[in-house]
Amino acid sequence: QVQLVESGGGLVQPGGSLRLSCAASGFTFSRYNMGWFRQALGKERDIVAAISTSSGHIYYTKSVEGRFTISRDNAKNTVYLQMNRLQPDDTGVYYCAAHSSTAYLYTRTSAYDYWGQGTQVTVSS
Repeated sequence: QVQLVESGGGLVQPGGSLRLSCAASGFTFSRYNMGWFRQALGKERDIVAAISTSSGHIYYTKSVEGRFTISRDNAKNTVYLQMNRLQPDDTGVYYCAAHSSTAYLYTRTSAYDYWGQGTQVTVSS
């Protein structure tokens, strides 16, 4: 049974940091590209960052470049999202997702095969 379980969300003040983790099981993690998506209340789910199987290719949406870092540990079947200098606009439910490895690192939600249940991140003073 495929599972993606996110953790690490919470309430943080503007300028603070959080580290999200996503533990994967039930599939060969090292053969899947991984992505973090964000969905704010009333809005669509959008890509935040993505990482290829060997971490050789990484994508960030423009609004998080220089503040967020995606990484993965294939030995632990886990992908991470380090979020620094958080802003109120970063508030939302954060989902990790997996798509089977191809020549492309996809950013659209429809390309992803497996999804976690999400973890809430709230940035507020």
